[in-house]
Amino acid sequence: MEYMDHEERLNNLKKQIFFEFLDMAGRVLVLVKYSPDVVIGNRGFIGEEKESGIILVFNPKMKFTWDEYGISATLVFGAAPQKCFIPAGSIEAIYSAELNAQFVAAVHGRKMANDTAGSVTENEGPDAGTKTGTGADKKIISVDFVHKKKLNKDENE
Repeated sequence: MEYMDHEERLNNLKKQIFFEFLDMAGRVLVLVKYSPDVVIGNRGFIGEEKESGIILVFNPKMKFTWDEYGISATLVFGAAPQKCFIPAGSIEAIYSAELNAQFVAAVHGRKMANDTAGSVTENEGPDAGTKTGTGADKKIISVDFVHKKKLNKDENE
């Protein structure tokens, strides 16, 4: 029996985790690193996203597919729908705030460090959102899911 190479196995694991998080929580966040192979419609990567990556938000109501090459989807940025393609190899992390869970796959030649994380903001849209980080030399976004839930709970009181 032949074994898949490590990259292919890792990409299959990313896909499994993505769909498990989506099924369990109803939403999943994906940190996508910059690559010329990533297509974000006419928008592309802007500003610091080329250094820090972009976080894309997926939910079950969205129309997307994940085949052996990656995710194909139409995502909404502001009010503009954009045809997107995210190769599985360009996905650095998969998050679920609702599950307080994350999967991070360090990419060769790219260091990742929690101590360089910055703030995160979300663009609003009916189907999808993006999150972009700030911070001079950020490589990954640190998210305190527990603290965020407490704040949201306190705001509702």
